[in-house]
Amino acid sequence: MFESNTNRLSNGGAFGLLIGLSGAGLIAGTILSIGIWVAMTGKSILSMQTELMKPENMNAIKVIQVVSTFVTFFVPAWITARIANNQPFRWLGFNNHFNVKQFGVALLIMLASIPLVSSLATLNEIIPIPAKWAAQFRLLENKYDDQVQVLSVIKTFGDYISALFIMAILPAMFEETLFRGGMQNILTRWMKSPWPAILITSFLFSAVHISYYGFLPRFALGVVLGLLYYYSQNIWINIFAHAMNNSLIVTQMYLNSINGKPVKDSLDENLPLWWGIIGIVFVTALMWVYKRISERETLKWTQPEQSIIEQKWTT
Repeated sequence: MFESNTNRLSNGGAFGLLIGLSGAGLIAGTILSIGIWVAMTGKSILSMQTELMKPENMNAIKVIQVVSTFVTFFVPAWITARIANNQPFRWLGFNNHFNVKQFGVALLIMLASIPLVSSLATLNEIIPIPAKWAAQFRLLENKYDDQVQVLSVIKTFGDYISALFIMAILPAMFEETLFRGGMQNILTRWMKSPWPAILITSFLFSAVHISYYGFLPRFALGVVLGLLYYYSQNIWINIFAHAMNNSLIVTQMYLNSINGKPVKDSLDENLPLWWGIIGIVFVTALMWVYKRISERETLKWTQPEQSIIEQKWTT
């Protein structure tokens, strides 16, 4: 990861600051969401939870989605980086050192992850839990699906492009900045080991979505994204990979919509467990290729003469 004698905080201090700011960001995002709702709809906040499920409030819902995710995820990471280091964007992994091969292999890795993630969703479904818990978790899952379906009213190609931007690209940028550029970055330096940092970050990445039946799939996705970031040290590749993963779901929603199929079908397609083994094999092989390419790329910009260029670019 990026090292510099310009660090102003200890790793423990930076992690504590990031967690504190994330909590503040969540509160600020909620307050801003309420303000946006009242300003754009003129409706009471008392009916907000119910009204958010109605397509006629789509414009307000889209603005709330963008603003709340920006304030909750991106802003805490950027403020932490700005306080911790005098080169905040470089500290988070925003640099211009990458090549096309890295993006190509990262895309293949995300495609190979589909059977792994889908089979883990199946595993998540069959793990026995108390009936009361299952009923509550299912209720939360249905509410989440309803919210996604409202956002994914995709009738035209313009709606599709808008959905890609709001549901795929922006969430990928904001979430990767917080979880990989901020959290994993700090934990890797603090623990002096990538795996604990990746696993902890992946756990929190999945937990923050508040979805029991999606916990294992998102955890696995977090591990894959964590490895992509650790090997490349470049957050742009993570944003691309995460956005491509989201875009596949949005695209499937669009295709279902124009073909008259329920959008919900895009969210409920799980594969048998044995598909996970195939996924692991392909992801592991492709990750090895990605690691080799990234190592060669990293060597280029860690040479003294390249470091001077990087210093000028990030100052």
